[in-house]
Amino acid sequence: MRRFLTLVFLLLFTIPFGVSISGCSKKSATVFCNGGDTGPAVGQVSNITLQPKIFGVSLNFSQISQVSAPSAVDCKGTTVTVSSYTYATFLPNGQPDMTIADVQPTTGRLCAGTWNRNTGGGIADFTTCNPTNKSGTVYVVANGGGVSSNPLPVFVHPVVTNVTLGPLSTDCVNDPATNCSPAAFDTQASTCAQTTNGNGCCAVPVPTTATAAAENGCVSQSVTSQLAARVVAGNGANISCQVGHLSYAPQTAAIVTIDENGVATAQQPGSTVITANISNAGSSAGFFSTCPPISISLTAPVGTTPSTSVTVNPNNVQPINVLAIDKNNTILTGLALNFESTTPTTIPAASAASVTPIFPGAAAITAVCQPPTCNPAPFNQIGLFGNGKAITSNPVLVTAPGTNSTNLYIASTNSFYLVPVDFTQPQLGSPVRLPYQPNSMVISNDGSTVYMGSSFELMTFSATTNSLGAQDTTVPGSVLAISPDGSTLVITDPIRQFVYLYNTTGSIQTQYGGVGTHAVFSPDSTTVYITLGNYDASTGVTNPNNQLLVHSTFTGWYQTQTTLPNSTTPVNTSDVAIGVPSVGAFFAGSNTTARSYCPEATIVGLPATTSSTTTNLFYPDAAVLGPQTDRIATTDDGQHVLGATVTPSPTFTDLSTAPGLPNNECPETNTTTGLTKPQTFPTSTAFTGPLPGITATAITGVLPTSDSKIAFITYQGSGAVVPTYTPQATGAGTLGSIPLSTALGTPIAPVAGVVSADNQTFFAGTSGDNAVHLITKQTDGTYKDTTTPIAPKLPDVNGNIVTPNLLVQKPRKATS
Repeated sequence: MRRFLTLVFLLLFTIPFGVSISGCSKKSATVFCNGGDTGPAVGQVSNITLQPKIFGVSLNFSQISQVSAPSAVDCKGTTVTVSSYTYATFLPNGQPDMTIADVQPTTGRLCAGTWNRNTGGGIADFTTCNPTNKSGTVYVVANGGGVSSNPLPVFVHPVVTNVTLGPLSTDCVNDPATNCSPAAFDTQASTCAQTTNGNGCCAVPVPTTATAAAENGCVSQSVTSQLAARVVAGNGANISCQVGHLSYAPQTAAIVTIDENGVATAQQPGSTVITANISNAGSSAGFFSTCPPISISLTAPVGTTPSTSVTVNPNNVQPINVLAIDKNNTILTGLALNFESTTPTTIPAASAASVTPIFPGAAAITAVCQPPTCNPAPFNQIGLFGNGKAITSNPVLVTAPGTNSTNLYIASTNSFYLVPVDFTQPQLGSPVRLPYQPNSMVISNDGSTVYMGSSFELMTFSATTNSLGAQDTTVPGSVLAISPDGSTLVITDPIRQFVYLYNTTGSIQTQYGGVGTHAVFSPDSTTVYITLGNYDASTGVTNPNNQLLVHSTFTGWYQTQTTLPNSTTPVNTSDVAIGVPSVGAFFAGSNTTARSYCPEATIVGLPATTSSTTTNLFYPDAAVLGPQTDRIATTDDGQHVLGATVTPSPTFTDLSTAPGLPNNECPETNTTTGLTKPQTFPTSTAFTGPLPGITATAITGVLPTSDSKIAFITYQGSGAVVPTYTPQATGAGTLGSIPLSTALGTPIAPVAGVVSADNQTFFAGTSGDNAVHLITKQTDGTYKDTTTPIAPKLPDVNGNIVTPNLLVQKPRKATS
């Protein structure tokens, strides 16, 4: 290189030296770099740099590019201005050459071939790059102010058609990779003994600072590995050593960082596309996988002993300890976990691994590594090496002792009025006239807004001002659910035959064909499960069918058919409840079934490598076959799936999920067979028996308390009692019934209900007396209807008082 620079200087450049001239001039005295009175002067060009001076420029045949603007400094390192530069190209031996690459002498515009000169016919010089199809390396040198720049390597080669990540080469003659290239790393010597077959490679691989990147597995967090690629031209020739230096960039920067030498450092779990930049263009070269956690363990520090059950007073912060490890027993840090609460209204989970109860109540807290924010993967690699799948922790049960007051909102599908009730006040609130009769009603978890569906529009009611808010006629239909974060409604329009995900800010987020019957969100609001039905226009009734609709922020819409386990026999589904933890969902129907959130991946391209792809069966059957249920609910302790049916007679079922639903990693896809073992939910029928004292035509709700100690059943029919079920940790629970008060008349049946946030009261809307009964918890732990019921007096269009069958509540602080 030193001989090359010397020859360039002799051929092109004269190095001026400073001359001190004394006289009578008033010009500033010249300051020389050496502090003496001769030599180069300060402010005079001393050094010119062309970038990227080590890695150079890579060009396909006849490709046009541009040399980066030179930078010039003086002997003190101060930037100086050069009025113009002159550019030329040379071979490594210092001889001028314009047949491999050519440069426009005044602009630095590059041609991988030879520029046109003196073409005639009015064609300007340096406008056409004529291919010479000569491979090789030349150097561009810029001269300005009598100083030459560093030689900038320009690598000219056939057109690149493929770049593929793979193992480091051990045979640079027959299987060259970029680790054989003289330009592979900035830490290596600029020359090496090359192969004799003309492929431009070093005879032996260039030593690297890291081990080879895993090709058939994932890399643990913080572990470094060396990337290598094989570059192929259009004729199939391996030109890995002719293209110069490759730079790599991950599509998802959080998963891996890659330095200038291709050394990759694994960061957060997930899989990402790696782009190799060459010839001024990027090309997808392969994938990189950082190992996901195989387990996430949550504990609450209680004294010196960690526990999975803790009592926390409202407004007190309870830290949660998190331990996540991967398959190599590496402890993972910095994970973007979603912390979930089964009852965020009273006990929300903070993103900083802590809980601070706002009101008395109970909740199960879990942490989820949920794609795409944690452990993402490209869609065609979901399941490969465990990436792209969710990982859920064990639950921590949190109880906040005490009692609170309640704000209750009462409406009816047969009335134009809504009645707000504040139990800290001695009288009912004033009825609010609605534009239309609501057919459904939900409330946001923060208690700020009530949403009501109708056949004509979506109606919004402010629970802070007790006044009607926005109305949207673009989304008529029933409101099936609201997301825990309050951002999204599920609305179904049976006339237009659409299911909408509606932003509560006032716009349709997305839609899908079909008519929904029930819906439930995962606690992190990223997934919603929706059961579908067939709408009968003649009766206005939607009858359940066997179609299930799921929407995920990661995978979008997914529709599937509900069948018996390991069978094609369809099962009509009439209700849905989220699992605790939220690793799937349970479905009521002619048989109770379940679906797992773990996709079943099949690897395409065996044996599995980071370049393999996958196909997936999303939300597969979880091998649950329980008794018939019409309505269904899960308990927050994660131990029970409670359901009730009226077929052939009113019956209650307790499907035990003890010792708990599977958590931690989803079943891993076998890298040899390419198949995934299905995830199954262990269940057994702990109890089934007739609901006492009622004649029911429909079950309208199964409503467990958040502390999982009792569940209330509502129904259409007669009986004048509220059936209850008290589950047990193991074995069968106990059915009971609570007689309804006759203080306001003769109740017939509790048709709707809601449990207060502190589990102290069950509010039941009843037919017959058209009242709301307050079934309250006694000092002995039992519930009784001893408080005078509320008479909302909801009128229909004819002035007749109708049954309050729409109830929602929010907690508020008690005044005493």
